[in-house]
Parts: sequence; C-alpha cells; structure tokens
Amino acid sequence: MKNLLFAAFIFFVLLTACSKKESAAIDSGQEVKVHYDTTAIDSFSSGATSIDVVRQIRMSSQKYRDSVKEALKLQQEEKRIKEELEKENKKKEEEKKKSEQEKKQPAQESGTST
Repeated sequence: MKNLLFAAFIFFVLLTACSKKESAAIDSGQEVKVHYDTTAIDSFSSGATSIDVVRQIRMSSQKYRDSVKEALKLQQEEKRIKEELEKENKKKEEEKKKSEQEKKQPAQESGTST
C-alpha cells in the first residue's frame, strides 16, 4: 500500500515536471527589440572615437592636470609655511636659552664675588 502510494506520487511528479509548459512571461509571437543609443564600432577601424569624445577626453585630462598642479602648489605652500614656523620656533628657543644663560651668569658672578 505504501509502495503503491509512493509510486503514484513519483509518477505524478514526473508527469507535472516533464510536461511542456509555455512560460506566461515570454510571448514568442512578439520579437523583443532592444534599442541602444550607441553604435558598435570596431576599435581598430577609422572613426572609432568621434571628435567630440576626443575633445571631452582632452578637456577632462586638462582639468585633471590643473587640479594636480593646484594640489602640488597647495602642498608646497603648506610646506613653506611649516618651515617658516619651525624657523621661528627655533629662533624663539635660542633666544630663550640665551636669556636663561644670561640670567644664570650674573647670579653665579654675584655668588662667587661675595
């Protein structure tokens, strides 16, 4: 009995799985035509890149070069300012050391002379 039910179930599954069914989403009567806004051109043929595209590439590369130059200028300016600050800090430290040494020397001279 169990074998008969199992065999019937398998037979039913095979019939439903192997039957030819047309999918409802695809209509074979109508041909789907895809519209592209570009035309395929062989990259080795003449006219592979249009003049407009070449001009846009040159303009964008020029903008890129300009932005790189500007970034380098900013880095150089920051570096120059940093160096100036370091020089000023060194001068202040040297002046501070000199003033401390001058204060120590008179104190030592007055202590030894009395």
